[in-house]
Parts: sequence; C-alpha cells; structure tokens
Amino acid sequence: MTGISDLNVLLAGLRPEPDPARYGFVTGPAARLDPFAGQALMRFAEAQGVTLILPFDEAEAAGLEPVFPCRRITLAVHSSLEAVGFMAHVAAALAAEGIGCNPVAGYFHDHVFVPEDRLGDALAALKALARASGREFD
Repeated sequence: MTGISDLNVLLAGLRPEPDPARYGFVTGPAARLDPFAGQALMRFAEAQGVTLILPFDEAEAAGLEPVFPCRRITLAVHSSLEAVGFMAHVAAALAAEGIGCNPVAGYFHDHVFVPEDRLGDALAALKALARASGREFD
C-alpha cells in the first residue's frame, strides 16, 4: 500500500479529523526523554536533542515543560510518502487564515498540529480546501 500521490485526488479526498487530546512539544537530551518515548506520538532526533510530541498534561506532570499547546488534525486520506504539493496546499490554506502549523507525516496519513485555540478555524480552512477540490461535507 503506497498511498495516493495524485494531488487532485488527495485534495478532493481530504477529510480533516480532529484529535480530542491536547499535545505539546518537548525537547532535551535523549537520556532524559527516551523513558517517555512510548507515550509520544512522535520522536525525532536532531543534533541539538530529541523532540517528543506528548499529551500536554502528561508532559507537564512529568516536569518536561511542554511548549506549543496544540491539537492534532489527521488528514484522513492515504497519502503517499512521495506525494508532491499536498502539504504545501494544506499549509497555504492554514497560513491564509493566519494559522501556523507543524506537519508530521506518518505512513498512512499526514497530520498537522495547530494552536489549540485555532482548531475550529483550522478545520474550517481545511474543509474549504477540500470543498474547492470537489469534496462535500455534512
């Protein structure tokens, strides 16, 4: 299963699904954060340290000082890891509304993390993007 790479099909099939959980990003040395990696939606290693995306309240309770309280929106269309332009259109639609986003690609879907207080605006912008490409919503 390689996913969809046709941009028009991806945009028309875009189905933004909000996650009810609140997340935050934490960073630090691997030795400090790896014990929490099992709870993370994502672990990414950079030269400066490890980044985890964790449930915000759990990260705070563990003393990890999460930043960017956000919500995840799953772009529920099976996008190919080699698809060209899909995330650029998503980011542009959000940017047009003044909404910053942090995208993450999984094998089956792309996800965007948006500021928690802009979730409704982000969903509206993504649904408008899909409608412009041919998708109808209830």
